[in-house]
Amino acid sequence: MQDSYFLYHSIGQYPGKAEDLAHAMAEFAAVWAAPDDAQWGYLLGKRAGFIEHWRGIIGAPEGSLTTCENVTQGLHMLMTALPPERLSGKRVLVAADCFPSNHFLLTKLQDRLGFTLETVPMRQGAAWVEPEDFLAHWGPDVAVALLTWVASTTSHRIDLPAMVAHGRTMGSLIGVDITQGAGLLPFDVADPAVDFTISTSLKWMCGTPGAGILHVAPDLISQCLPELRGWFSQPDPFNWALDRFAYAPDIRRFDNGTPGCMAAIASLPALDWHAAQDRAALLAQNRRQTARIIAAADEMGLDLITPRAETARGGSVMLRLPDSHPAPEIVAALRSAGIATDGRGQILRTSPGPVTTDDGVQTLVTALRHLLHS
Repeated sequence: MQDSYFLYHSIGQYPGKAEDLAHAMAEFAAVWAAPDDAQWGYLLGKRAGFIEHWRGIIGAPEGSLTTCENVTQGLHMLMTALPPERLSGKRVLVAADCFPSNHFLLTKLQDRLGFTLETVPMRQGAAWVEPEDFLAHWGPDVAVALLTWVASTTSHRIDLPAMVAHGRTMGSLIGVDITQGAGLLPFDVADPAVDFTISTSLKWMCGTPGAGILHVAPDLISQCLPELRGWFSQPDPFNWALDRFAYAPDIRRFDNGTPGCMAAIASLPALDWHAAQDRAALLAQNRRQTARIIAAADEMGLDLITPRAETARGGSVMLRLPDSHPAPEIVAALRSAGIATDGRGQILRTSPGPVTTDDGVQTLVTALRHLLHS
C-alpha cells in the first residue's frame, strides 16, 4: 500500500507512476517499430527534454549538463577527462561516508591518473564524518574534492556553502554527489558555484535506473578532453571525416557514441510530474513526517542515526534497532504488513515522500512499536 512507502532513499514513487511509465514505453514501442524514419528525431527530442528538466532542477547553464548511466560513470567521465597535470602528484579527497561505488572507482583510478586518494575517516563511534575533520584534511594539494551532499546511510547533510568556500581558498576542483537530496532539497550549481555535479534520477526524482546526469561548469568543460569520445562528441555528429575530429565546445564533448535514450525516456514522466509540483509543499510534507518518526524513535528509546536539525539532514530518518531485534526480521515483518522500508546492518532506513501519508507514518510507528515490544 503506497501510503506506507518509505523507500525514497532507494526508488521514489508518485501517484500514477505505473500508468505514466506504461504509456511512455508504449509510445516508444510504437515509434521505434514504425516503418518510417521518425525514430531518431523522437528519441533525441525526448533526451533533450530530460536534460532540460534536469537543468531546471539544479540551475545548470545551457550546454553544461548531459546524460550518463549512473553517478559512478559520471564521475569516471569527469575524472578521466581532466588535464593530467591537474591530478598528477596531488590528492583527491572524499569522506568515509561517501557513496561506496564512487570510492571503489577512485581507488582504482589513482593508479593510472597519478593522484592519491585520501578518505577522511569517521571518529570512533560516529555515524558520519564531521565537517571540521574534512576541512582539516583539505589543503592546497587537493586537486579534487568530491562532496557527498546527503549521506545515504545517515541522511547527514553537509554545510555545502562552507565546504565550497574553503575549497575555493585551496584552489581545488569541487564536485558534488547530490543523489540523496536532488528533487527534495533546493540545489543550485551556481549557489554556491561548484565545478561538477553528479546524480541519478532515482530517489526523490522518482525516475528509473540508468538515467544519471553529469553537470560540468562551462569554464571547466573547456579544459577537459574526455577519453571516451565518439561521433556525438563533435559539434556536428555527422562529420565522419576520420582526420577531422574536434571536440564540441560545450558538454556535448562528454558524449561519445550513439546515446542511450531509454532510461531518459522512461524517467521523463517522473520529471514532468515533478516539474508540476509545489516543491516547497513536497519538502514541508517530508519535514512534518520525518519529525513524527524522530519523535516516535525518542518515545521508543531508539538511537537516532540522523541529525536532528533540519538544516543538517536530508529527507530520511535512520534508526538503530536493538541487537535483540535483527533488522532483516523487522524489515520483513514491516513488509508483510504493507510497510516498505529497508536496512543496513542494524540501521532501519525510512524516507517518506509524495505518496506517503500521515496515516501511513502512524502505521509505521504503531507496527514498529509492536514489533520491538513483542
